[in-house]
Amino acid sequence: MSSLTPPNQPSLPWRIGSSVTIGAVGAFCRTFLYGLNDSQVVGLDRFLKVLEERRDVGARTRGLLTVSNHVSVMDDPLMWGFLPYNILFNPSLQRWSLGSYDICFKNKALSTFFSLGQTLPTHRTAHSEFGGLFQPTITQAIRLLSAQPFLTPEQALSSPRSSPSASLKSPDVVDPFSSNSLVYPITYSTNGTDVFPAPSAYGSRKHSWVHIFPEGRIHQHPALAMRYFKWGVSRMILESEPLPDIIPIFIDGTQHVMHESRTFPRFIPRIGKKITVVFGDSVDGEKVFGDLRRRWKALVEMQREALEKKGQDTTMEMGVLTEGLKYNAEAVALRLEATQRMRNEVVKLRNSLGYDAEDPKNGFVETWIEEGKSGAREGHMKDDSWTKDT
Repeated sequence: MSSLTPPNQPSLPWRIGSSVTIGAVGAFCRTFLYGLNDSQVVGLDRFLKVLEERRDVGARTRGLLTVSNHVSVMDDPLMWGFLPYNILFNPSLQRWSLGSYDICFKNKALSTFFSLGQTLPTHRTAHSEFGGLFQPTITQAIRLLSAQPFLTPEQALSSPRSSPSASLKSPDVVDPFSSNSLVYPITYSTNGTDVFPAPSAYGSRKHSWVHIFPEGRIHQHPALAMRYFKWGVSRMILESEPLPDIIPIFIDGTQHVMHESRTFPRFIPRIGKKITVVFGDSVDGEKVFGDLRRRWKALVEMQREALEKKGQDTTMEMGVLTEGLKYNAEAVALRLEATQRMRNEVVKLRNSLGYDAEDPKNGFVETWIEEGKSGAREGHMKDDSWTKDT
């Protein structure tokens, strides 16, 4: 294998550790769902069919993006306890998720656990200057949904390298059995100093499955109304190649397992609750997002032509945007529209389950900015919902 060729997979010890971590957590969740609660799942057969069709990594032609509401700190991993064991213990068939940096990656032990569990360290703007739409973790998510190569040999050669800190208090973690001396980088940094495995660096991770909670926080509303969606999901829809398969999911019941109003002992999940997870049909991606993606590609081409006229490098790394593509008015409008359309797909699934129609204003950020004027970012809100910034 050429040093300029992306490595195919992580080391065997890392793969075993990931399988054990994800499988053990999944098995616990499955026992909790079926042994201690009244749990039901809708649409699982068609979702499993999608996963089975992805078993042969080499035959995959597109990624898988699942999108759901967020009603409990236990949504992920509990919702995946409905999956059978032959999937739970197979990391290549499992989701990649986004986890809060300041909660899940506080030190080396937590970083190792969540990295093995296929969770990406994500900064939140309310807690970190490194948060936002264009942070490196979103780049990793876009690349996971896509396929190699992401870098030219020149870009690979010039990629910055950092050595992980040995301190147990540091969040830095790497696969200790893989060499970072390869020309092709297998780690990345979320803030310029930390070091994490770059999952998209491996060929076996092509067209992976990414799950996202676009509300960005727990929202326990009496009628299960949703907040507005944040724009990270729009980047995955617009920039991944090709457009991934998209499946909406709706969760109900986990809010009673870990309700934000719970009293002592808060850390213990409640049992005997009715839990329902509904897997929707695959979204007709071309019908819903095709026009937006064509406009996005035209915008990228315009940006490339503008750079060429200035005599600047026109090579763009997947998931890394120029300033123009970040803040151009058309780019902003496309992200807004893609996010709204994605939210509409989850709302359709929610409405099909018989819940009362939600207020259309819930889909707009202005609605929640107004609520935030009360001074409370989380807790019991004016609409009788409970929120938690996670």
